[in-house]
Amino acid sequence: MFRIPFVLLFFVLLHPATPGAQPKNEPVTAILGAYGDEITLLLEKVEHKKDYHIGGLIFTEGSLNGRHVVVVLTGIGKVNAAITTTLAIEHFHPSEILFSGIAGGIDPALAPGDLVIGTRLAYHDYGTLADSLLHDPTRNPVTKVNNPLFFPCNDTLVKMAEKVSRSLTLEKPVEGRPAPRIVSGAIITGDVFVTSRAASGRLWQQWHAEATDMESAAVAQTCWQRGIPFIIVRSLSDAADSEAEKDIHRFYRVAAHNAALLVIALVRELAHRD
Repeated sequence: MFRIPFVLLFFVLLHPATPGAQPKNEPVTAILGAYGDEITLLLEKVEHKKDYHIGGLIFTEGSLNGRHVVVVLTGIGKVNAAITTTLAIEHFHPSEILFSGIAGGIDPALAPGDLVIGTRLAYHDYGTLADSLLHDPTRNPVTKVNNPLFFPCNDTLVKMAEKVSRSLTLEKPVEGRPAPRIVSGAIITGDVFVTSRAASGRLWQQWHAEATDMESAAVAQTCWQRGIPFIIVRSLSDAADSEAEKDIHRFYRVAAHNAALLVIALVRELAHRD
C-alpha cells in the first residue's frame, strides 16, 4: 500500500517542476536586481506567480503587463550577478535581460533620484596593475577573443526605454526639489562601494560615465558572450562621495522604486511590440 506514494515521491524528486511552463513560443523577459527593494515593486506587480528554487536562488515566473517574465535577486557583486544571469539564461531562455537597481553617481551634474538608462557598460577594476591600473578588455573563454572594453546595451531596448521614460512620473527623493532627471549614458562596475569624492572624480575623468555600481558589467559580459539582448536601468541613491553611506539609506527606496517604474513601463512596451 506504500509502493505507489513512494514511486510518486521518487518521480517528483527526479523531475521537479520545469521552469518556463508558459507556452513554448511565448517570449520571456528576465528581470534582475541586486538588492531586495530593487525587485520588491516588480514582484508586487507580477501575476500568476510560480517560484523555482535553482542553485539556492528564487526565480519568480509569471506575467507582468501581459509579458511572460522571470524575476530574480542576484545578490551584490560581480560574481553573484554573473552566476544568477547564467542560471536565468540556462533555465528560462529569455529573449532579453533587464537589470533594475540603484547606483552611485559620478557625473557631477547628476543627483540622487536621477535615472540612468545604460547604453554601455565597462569594468573600472579590471586590467593590469602597475603604478596605476591599466584598463584591459576581458576575454571570451570560448573564442579566446578579447571582448569590447565597453559592452553595448541593445539599441532597440535603449530606444524603447528612452521612449517610455518620457511619460514617466518619478518620485522625488526630497520634496521641493526638481523632479529627477532621466539620462542615457555609460555605467561602470567594480567590486567596491565608492565613498570618496576624490575617487569618484578620478572615475569621472577616466571614464566619463554617469554612474558606478557593483553588478552591471558582469551581467553585460554574460549576456554579450551568450548573445542575449540586455539593458541596464539604474537610479542614483548617492553621489559616490563621503556622504554615500548616509545617502544610500536616505534615498535607496526612492531610487529603487524609480528604476523599477521604468522597467515596468519597458516591459509593457515589449508586450505591446509582440
